[in-house]
Amino acid sequence: MSLLPFAGLRLVSPLLSPLRALVRGQWLRESDVDALLRACNRGWSLQRVFARVEARQWVADDMLELRLRPNAHWRGARPGQHLQLFVERDGVRHSRSYSLTRIAADGCLEFAVKLQPGGRVSSFLLQQLCVGDVLELGQPGGDLNWPVDGQGVLLLAAGSGLTPLLGLLREALARGYNGPVTLLHYVRERGQKAFVAGLEALARQYPNLELRWALSRDAALEGELAGRFQRDHVADLDGRHVLVCGPGGFVESVRQALGAISPSLQVESFSPPAWSASEAAKAVSLHFARSALQVTGDSHRNLLEQAEASGLRPVHGCRQGVCTRCTCTLVSGCVRDLRSGELFSEPGQPIRICVSAPQGDLTVDL
Repeated sequence: MSLLPFAGLRLVSPLLSPLRALVRGQWLRESDVDALLRACNRGWSLQRVFARVEARQWVADDMLELRLRPNAHWRGARPGQHLQLFVERDGVRHSRSYSLTRIAADGCLEFAVKLQPGGRVSSFLLQQLCVGDVLELGQPGGDLNWPVDGQGVLLLAAGSGLTPLLGLLREALARGYNGPVTLLHYVRERGQKAFVAGLEALARQYPNLELRWALSRDAALEGELAGRFQRDHVADLDGRHVLVCGPGGFVESVRQALGAISPSLQVESFSPPAWSASEAAKAVSLHFARSALQVTGDSHRNLLEQAEASGLRPVHGCRQGVCTRCTCTLVSGCVRDLRSGELFSEPGQPIRICVSAPQGDLTVDL
C-alpha cells in the first residue's frame, strides 16, 4: 500500500528540491533517495519518469493498448514519436520502444503492444501487467511528422506500424486537417486488424478519411485488398504525401515503388531488412575494447546480437535502429548499416550496434 497516492505526486514534487541539491552536491546518492521515495509511492523519484497503468484495452487479437499516467518528470511528446519502456524480469532490466497512439488532454499517454512470439517483454505486458502497476519510461524520440500543406496524405502501415501513424492521424484530424487522407493497413489475418472501431468512428466523423485493409493470409472479402504491398494498391497518388511504417522489408518495397514519384516520402522501420542470402557470411575478429574481450564473429549478424552471444549486456532499446540507446564508438574497422547498406569506417564515429554488421576485423568501445 502506497503511503502517498499517485495523483498527489505532482503537488509534492517541488518539495524534493532540497534533496536534488544534496544529490548534486554529492552529499546523497540519487539511487538511495529514489529507493526511499519509492517506498512511499512506486511512481515517485527525483528525476526518473514513472507512469501508472490506468487502463488496458484489446484493439486486435494480438495487440493491447495501454493508457499510462506519467509522474511530474514527464516532459511531453508529440504524436508519431516513440518512447522507451523499461521492465525488470528475473533480475534483468529490459527495454523496448513503443509508438504513442494518443497524447490525451489530461496528460495520459496511450501506446499499443503487439504480441511477439517468445517475446519476454511483450508477453509480460499483455498477460501479466495490471491496472495500477507502475512502469518506468524513457524520453520520446522519432522523426515522423504530419505534412503542413493540404495536398493529401497516404498512410501505409504493416502490422504494428499502424501505431505511430494512428497517433499522427488522430492529432491532425482533431486540429482541423481537411485534405484527403487514405489509411491502408496490411495484416496477415483478419483478427489482426487493429483499432477498427475507433478508426471507423473517425471515418464517420471526418469524411476526408478513407480506410482500407489488405490481408496476406486470410482470403480478402469485398472491399479488402489481397496480398502484400503492390504498386497497383495505390495506383493514383494524386500528388499526396506518403508516410510509411512497418517491418524493414515492407518499408523497403514501398520505398522502391513510390520513392521516385511521391512529392514527399517519410518512412520508419521497426526492423532492419534481412541480409541478402546471396552473400556468404565470413568470419571476423571482434574486439570489445572496454570489456577487454576478443571473440570470433561473423559479417552477417548485427553487433548487438554478437555482443550478447559473447556474454556482454550492452545498453539497448528498440533493437531496430530507431531509439539510439545502443550507440557506441567505432574504434577501428568497418561496419555496414543493415538498413541502408552504407559502409562506415571512420574511427571515432558513433554507430548503432543493433543495425551494424562488421565487414572485417573490428574494434568498438563496448
